[in-house]
Amino acid sequence: MTTIALIGAGGKMGARLSRNLKTSDFDVRHVEVSEQGRQRLRDELDIECVDSAEQAVAGADVVILAVPDTLIQKIAAELSPSIEAGTMVVCLDAAAPFAGHLPERDDLVYFVTHPCHPPIFNDETTLEAKRDYFGGSHATQHIVSALMQGDERHFALGEAVARTIYAPVGRSHRVSVEQMALLEPGLSETVCATLLSVMREAMDEVVDRGVSHECARDFLLGHLNILGAVIFDEQPGAFSDACNKAIENGKPMLMRDDWKRVFEPDAIADSIQRIT
Repeated sequence: MTTIALIGAGGKMGARLSRNLKTSDFDVRHVEVSEQGRQRLRDELDIECVDSAEQAVAGADVVILAVPDTLIQKIAAELSPSIEAGTMVVCLDAAAPFAGHLPERDDLVYFVTHPCHPPIFNDETTLEAKRDYFGGSHATQHIVSALMQGDERHFALGEAVARTIYAPVGRSHRVSVEQMALLEPGLSETVCATLLSVMREAMDEVVDRGVSHECARDFLLGHLNILGAVIFDEQPGAFSDACNKAIENGKPMLMRDDWKRVFEPDAIADSIQRIT
């Protein structure tokens, strides 16, 4: 049986992983430093944590670092002397690995995986799945994974772990760590989250100018649905001439000419540096 040491098992992300791993075929050693997190695991999942992280990682086949990006460098360095050669270290985000915050050990396998989260356009039929916006419990989501360091044969184990902790999983995409950094923070946060934040500000501005909040929200979210379906090829269709003219006029007012520079290597590196 494959043994997993789950570091940060009672945290916001770690608890999600603990829940999915509980019914898996993996033997899991749970590590949580906060008493609140340890109590959460007892109350919600009937799980007891091991006494120390060093005890958990000793002899483990896989070590999952379910901790904030800002702590990975410190925790990985502290655990490194206890992690045996050949062990797979799994990170749940590309930021720290991309920034070079993992120990320089050629004898370890480094695997990075991240969820895509349930898509807006899906085939979910139950209310629980429809309201599982984060993923990892009821709604099917896709995932991305990268074998950063290690023999090719290790990818299968990493992907099996990823499919378990993020279940239920649909498509599993293999990328490089550099490509994963383009996806996040580049595509998902720097671009998508920023533009969505602007959309919310725009909605609030319309409300301030006299439209009711409920009306403005209904109108914006409904148009996000159909406009998104057409733009992302979910549904065949074309915008009206008026809409296309509004886009042509609006884009230079809202976007800088060089906005795609956010995907340049130095911009991605700067963004990751700020969050790690």
